Amino acid sequence: MGDGSMFAESAMELKSLGRGLGYFSSDFSTSLRTRDRLVINMAPSRTSGLPGQGQQEGHRHGLTTEQLQSYNDDGYLIIPNALDPSTTALLLQETKDMLSSFSVDDHPMTKFSTGENDKDHVGDDYFLTSGDKIRFFFEEDAFDIATGELLKPKHRAINKIGHYLHALNPTFRDSTLTSSNTGIARSLGFRDPQVLQSMVICKQPEIGGKVPPHQDSTFLYTNPPSAVGFWIALEDATAENGCLSFAKGSHRRSPVKSRFVRKRGGGGTEFVDVEGARFPQDFEVEEWAREEE
Repeated sequence: MGDGSMFAESAMELKSLGRGLGYFSSDFSTSLRTRDRLVINMAPSRTSGLPGQGQQEGHRHGLTTEQLQSYNDDGYLIIPNALDPSTTALLLQETKDMLSSFSVDDHPMTKFSTGENDKDHVGDDYFLTSGDKIRFFFEEDAFDIATGELLKPKHRAINKIGHYLHALNPTFRDSTLTSSNTGIARSLGFRDPQVLQSMVICKQPEIGGKVPPHQDSTFLYTNPPSAVGFWIALEDATAENGCLSFAKGSHRRSPVKSRFVRKRGGGGTEFVDVEGARFPQDFEVEEWAREEE
């Protein structure tokens, strides 16, 4: 099934257009993609020290000095063999079972949109109250505009499943709340790592909205930054079929300028300018970024 690798990152995501399934566990909050690999993305909180502080070399489940240096320099880290093939196969089968068994009879047919091309980002009640539930979000192009009927079988029409898999689904819980993930998070500076959200992201063939370049801190903004994402690919995603990409080192030069928030007075979501800190202390803002201010 693959080599169970992990990816961690805090750099800017450039694209996410490939086919396949990926599991996103936001313990620690960002994204990976080649089967079984884990990709980690994080901007450490200043309340928890710098990544690697207080950690001893050779920690059973932590990161090595070389891995931490690579993460700090590049803004992402790929960890090979994070999951064994049998675990990856189990997660993939569980995902397929969920996609085939969920009911559309009482589903509000919520579509997930990234906000590209002036479309509204998803923001209805079904989405906003999904933090402690497992819910299914359709692709933008899943329905016939005239009839409202699904154009694809339901398992080929879902964009993602979220956002409480790590608590409500035993298979995903057992693969998320592990001593290994805790050790990695502690290596990155977290004193008491907690899982914020988890989701399966489906990259469906033939349909699906474009994911524009973005920073996850826009959607999970804290001051100081305090989240890191673990992304595990359950199927192969390559440069040929449209894998996840990052702007190497952009975590040190690209300020966070907007936030994704609920609209005041209700009625959905919107993006607003960041009024507080736009990037963590000691970031290296390049001249082009200053000129845009």
